[in-house]
Amino acid sequence: MSTMRKVPQGVLGVSEPNPYMFGNDANPRSNPAWSNKNWLKSRFHFSFAEYMNRHNTNFGVLRVMNDDLVQPKRGFGMHGHRDAEICTYVVDGELTHMDSMGTRETLGPGSIQFMTAGSGVQHSEHNLGSKPLRFIQMWLTPRARGLPPNYGSTTGSASSRQNQWHHMVSDVQDKNTKTDVEINADSNMYASEISEDKSLKLEIAEGRQAYLLCIDGTPQLAAVADGDGDGSPDRINLDRHDASEIVGPLNVEISGPGHVLVVEMAFDPRNHGRGDI
Repeated sequence: MSTMRKVPQGVLGVSEPNPYMFGNDANPRSNPAWSNKNWLKSRFHFSFAEYMNRHNTNFGVLRVMNDDLVQPKRGFGMHGHRDAEICTYVVDGELTHMDSMGTRETLGPGSIQFMTAGSGVQHSEHNLGSKPLRFIQMWLTPRARGLPPNYGSTTGSASSRQNQWHHMVSDVQDKNTKTDVEINADSNMYASEISEDKSLKLEIAEGRQAYLLCIDGTPQLAAVADGDGDGSPDRINLDRHDASEIVGPLNVEISGPGHVLVVEMAFDPRNHGRGDI
């Protein structure tokens, strides 16, 4: 049965942890370059850290979506992960990544990176710039445990996602699809910046589901299920930090203005929706 539900930002977990976490200095009393008083403000779409909700642990293979705002000269010191496919989409600012595989690079807005944590990897993420950094980090359940650690990334451009879908991530086993970033999970990721007078179609096939995040703007979603009786669409209005859970078969029209991120994946009947909305 096809569905489309709004996940309002008011139900998300919100965290502003101690400034000394991950090796950070104390927050300054006043700094005009900072957009938030604390070094980090995170919004958790699924159970994570101190936000625990047994009805909201994952959406299919998507088990973490954190919307992080990191202030200048702060970040996450070296720490470990294993058995997760980690994808990070940079919204604003510059993200500097280092890991135990020898990688070091800085990525700007529209870029996406992935890391197969597999059998175990250490990494750090910092905002070494002078402006706030915002990024969306997602963890997906891999199809197998103990995979060899791996890292990759691709830089983004405004033109690649302006009023069109930028297909950023795909399944490494999908031989019919080629993207710059490929992960060990049955999932695809898309991003788009839709102008006020434009709209895009998003088709979620039968046996598939998607989690759509409103990064910025006020997009409207209008959907009609295949074979729906009267053909009248359901409508959802989104604001910054809101999201939507979509289960196919469903055709969705997304009207701007809005910057949206879509994580599409195989349908999982064991967990395909929040229980607290």
